Amino acid sequence: MTSSSPIVIVGAGVLGLCTAFELHRRGRAVLVVDPGEVNASLVAAGMIAPAMESAIEDVSVDRAQLFRAGRDLWPKFARVAGIALERRPAEWRGGDVEVIEARLRALGFDARRDGASVTTDDDCQVEPPQALAALKQALGAAVVAGTVTTIARTDGGWRLKVGDRWLDAEGVVLATGAGDAIIGLPETARRLIEEIQPIGGQIGVTAGHLVDHVVRGPGAYVAPMASGAVIGATMEPGRRDTAPDAKASERLTQAAWAALGRSPEPLFIEWRVGIRGATADGLPLAGAAPGEEGLFMALAPRRNGWLLGPLVGAVVADAIEGRTASPHARALDPGRF
Repeated sequence: MTSSSPIVIVGAGVLGLCTAFELHRRGRAVLVVDPGEVNASLVAAGMIAPAMESAIEDVSVDRAQLFRAGRDLWPKFARVAGIALERRPAEWRGGDVEVIEARLRALGFDARRDGASVTTDDDCQVEPPQALAALKQALGAAVVAGTVTTIARTDGGWRLKVGDRWLDAEGVVLATGAGDAIIGLPETARRLIEEIQPIGGQIGVTAGHLVDHVVRGPGAYVAPMASGAVIGATMEPGRRDTAPDAKASERLTQAAWAALGRSPEPLFIEWRVGIRGATADGLPLAGAAPGEEGLFMALAPRRNGWLLGPLVGAVVADAIEGRTASPHARALDPGRF
């Protein structure tokens, strides 16, 4: 694709910004339309956790390899983008520690057993506020505030209505999370977006220093953050409201203290809810929209948006540039549905 018009990325969560940054560093003109709302990428712990996610979810070998490939892109991506990537242990504590250890080892991940816990060094973490800010800073004036309300095909590409103006685009990347389909989208793309399931995820942020590394257990995790710690996280299919739920807060708090093996302490916890999108197989839509030239997707990663951000960005950028697809592109291809 060659044109004087930019590639317009609709949405400024982790997948949209990673895709925009990947295109930008390849020398492509991009424009990110940022609705400015608190998105699910911000309401997250920033886990880059192929090992623990694979073990807890009991995924296939192929899915674990995909997660590992996503993690392996992060060191270089973070260095170039100015993102602080923390490589720190992740520990599982719980009655099913033997099961988690066996799954880690079967999938080829590092696992160290110590009594009633198992630890891996194959996971890492970013701070979502810092990472999103770094990506936006790297993109500079290419990030503009606004909401795309209408999209239309033109002879040379696409036009998008943002407020009271129209933007011309060589290509469009839909990175709209669990949002509604934009008016004017072609039928195939609209149907794919309408089939995305919203999932509410609630986390708690506290200024208290609770852990030096990620600690997970049945029902909760506790992870260090620059400002203290984060406690998470619920996964509530079908939820679209962002009001914290008191019962969920209590369940997470109890599970977190149990994982830490400590008696509850008085802490002020700020509870937040983000709405994620999920496909039927739990993997994002990343690549060309079926049958629509110049229209691409980078959305609906379920719980692994941060883990898969650079991989999704590379897959979408390859599709835009007509490059040979990466070995993992097929698993993320929107056409699989």
